[in-house]
Amino acid sequence: MITLAGIIGSGKSSLTEILAQELGTKPFYEPVEDNPVLPLFYRGNEIAAKRRANGEKNVSNPYAYLLQTFFLNRRFKMIKQAKKESNNILDRSIYEDAMFMKMNTAMGNATEIEYAIYKELLSNMLSELQYVSDDPTEDLMVMINVSYETMIKRIKKRGREFEQVETDPSLVNYYHNLLDYYSDWARSYDISPFLMIDGDKYDFVENLADRGHVLNQIESKLVELNKISAADFEQLKAKRKLKY
Repeated sequence: MITLAGIIGSGKSSLTEILAQELGTKPFYEPVEDNPVLPLFYRGNEIAAKRRANGEKNVSNPYAYLLQTFFLNRRFKMIKQAKKESNNILDRSIYEDAMFMKMNTAMGNATEIEYAIYKELLSNMLSELQYVSDDPTEDLMVMINVSYETMIKRIKKRGREFEQVETDPSLVNYYHNLLDYYSDWARSYDISPFLMIDGDKYDFVENLADRGHVLNQIESKLVELNKISAADFEQLKAKRKLKY
C-alpha cells in the first residue's frame, strides 16, 4: 500500500489521482466533501480561540474528538479495502490522524480524556488490521512537504470557506502549529519506508515536467522495494514521454 502524507493543501489528493492513473491501481480519498463534521470543527476552533482570548480557561472544541473519530472510522474501512491489492493508494495516513489528535489536545481543542480514548481506539484498530507488519518493506509512505506560503496559496485556490485565514484569523496559528507537528512527525516516522517530496519545488499538478520528476522519485522507490520491476519502471517512463 502507498500512502500520501502532508499538510492541508499540500496536494495529496491530486498526487493520489495522478499516481493511481500512472500505476493502474485504486485511489482511496480522505472523506472531505461528504464530511458533515469538518465545517463544525473549524467553527468550533474559531469560537474556542475567541473564548480563550477573552480569558476563559479549559475551553475545548466540542467537535475535535468527533472529527478525528469520524476520520479514523473511514480510514479503517479504506485501509481494509486498499490492502486487498498491491500498490493501492491512500491520500492520508492513519498515523497523521493520531498527530492531529495529539496537536488538538495540546492546543486545548480536545481533552486529555478524549485523547486517551482515541489512542486506545486507534491501537485496537491497528491491532485488528495487523497494519504494522513484520515486513518493513510492506508499505511506502510518501510525504509532500510544503511551506506555509504554498499551503495558503493552494487553500485559497480550492476555495473552501471554512479553511480560509481571511474568514478565520485563528487559523494562522493553527496552520503554523500544524506545520511544526508535521516536521516533528516526519523526523520520527519509522514504521515503513519513507519518501519526502519537495512540494514547493515541484508543481506536479500544473507542470508536467515536475510531475515526471515526482513520479520518477516514487517509482524508483517502488523498484527499490520490489513493488514494481525495473522493466515496468522503464515502460512507465516511456508512456509518460508519449503522454506529456
